[in-house]
Amino acid sequence: MKLSAELRAFEGRIGHRFARPALLVQAVTHGSFASPGREDNQRLEFLGDRVLGLVMAEALLAADPQATEGQLAPRFNALVRKETCAEVARAAGLGEVLRLGRSEMISGGRRKLALLGDAMEAVIAAVYLDAGHDAARDLVLRLWGDRIGRVDADARDAKTALQEWAQARAMPPPAYVEVAREGPDHAPRFTIEARLADGSTARAEAGSKRQAEQAAAKALLERVERPA
Repeated sequence: MKLSAELRAFEGRIGHRFARPALLVQAVTHGSFASPGREDNQRLEFLGDRVLGLVMAEALLAADPQATEGQLAPRFNALVRKETCAEVARAAGLGEVLRLGRSEMISGGRRKLALLGDAMEAVIAAVYLDAGHDAARDLVLRLWGDRIGRVDADARDAKTALQEWAQARAMPPPAYVEVAREGPDHAPRFTIEARLADGSTARAEAGSKRQAEQAAAKALLERVERPA
């Protein structure tokens, strides 16, 4: 199979030349573009998630031999979560080469966090199947770069941290309520309010519900932890 000029350029950006180009084509094929003779990237995403997890676990152990499991787990979660995968995908220009159906293209699929994160995991799996674990590890370490070295010692995501704060005070888990949605379908803006049982609240706005929830949780956590 001969790759398009765009996919050849993408190979250059990620630093891997595929011996089996069909794997890359599958990795960038979203379900909206799939057909009976054109497999989408969901199975590769499943595998890539596991490969990424193994590479990051190895890298974190090597980076800090003295770290406890309790310290390593939040760092690991920060490095493999969908937001980070999408950030890496944007830096590599993955959105530019995705094969999307018309509906996804119209709705701004090339910029969607979940879609980019899933495709990044699929690309990792494609490299793993094309050239083995060492090549996949090198790809991940190259693309994630200094994120591994500078990940916060306490890298819990804000929603997890807020839930733990509430649990420590015998409160039920925080609630997240969508209070507004604005903008066109291809570029919506969500306003989410995080709420605690004691009446504390905070709002945040972002381009996805997930991002807005995280931002609202962070704002509320900062509010309740602020010295009186």
